[in-house]
Amino acid sequence: MNEGEETRTPTVSVIVPTRNSARTLDHCLASIRAQTYPSVELIVVDNHSQDATVEIAGKYADKLEHAGPERSAQRNHGARTATGEYLAIIDSDMVLTPSVVSECVATADREHADAVVIPERSVGEGFWAACKALERSCYVGDETVEAPRFYSRTAFEGFGGYDEEMTGPEDWDLPARMRGAVRFGRTDAEILHLEGRLTLRGSVRKKFYYGRQFGGYIRRHPELARQQLRLVRPAFVRHRRRLARKPLLAAGMLVMKMVELTAGAAGLLSSRGSGDSRD
Repeated sequence: MNEGEETRTPTVSVIVPTRNSARTLDHCLASIRAQTYPSVELIVVDNHSQDATVEIAGKYADKLEHAGPERSAQRNHGARTATGEYLAIIDSDMVLTPSVVSECVATADREHADAVVIPERSVGEGFWAACKALERSCYVGDETVEAPRFYSRTAFEGFGGYDEEMTGPEDWDLPARMRGAVRFGRTDAEILHLEGRLTLRGSVRKKFYYGRQFGGYIRRHPELARQQLRLVRPAFVRHRRRLARKPLLAAGMLVMKMVELTAGAAGLLSSRGSGDSRD
């Protein structure tokens, strides 16, 4: 950098949708406030929480908004109220390592990227959380699974933001619509996904709910969905030696994947039977 030349520091609006998120929200928002990047706008969009979420958000947020009915609509609402040149979409059970935002901006500038992937690592308690952590570790660098969470405002608005008829597959849908039209980049800095103490029952409930809204995604992106929804993903084959070193966790991971896929398929069939499958 030449003498007298100023470093570009465009504002990054970090948008966090919440609903009864008190368990993890303080950790999430504190990590956003601890970013090394100097120009961060923090927007929390709450969906009628009944716990301490709003009180926690009030300690950290520049803007506290209220919207629903689901997180895609919350994210889009946050984007409409944002002032930043860039948008970072962070879930309330995520913790950012300190350089995430600065690396995203640097990647966007250096690579002229309009969408940036931030690798995610699962942390939690118990056997099933360890299985999930092993699974997620296999996905690092897999573009069929990883989805950007950092977008230029221009690209985000140009592609209409998140599809508000989707909850679950919307993270994959937006970048799939962008693919081939905008440049993608990635950071080395990580997001930690706070899984807590995972249970199979909890995974079944979540995947069944997501499955009810997967029909439209499958029709829109059939080939990509086929790759994403298989039990044995190519990522597992690529990392077969890693899985072989942890046979018990690998077996548990496959059991969890089978249960999740079954629950998702049941949700999809349920939505078709009730006429609730959406385009």
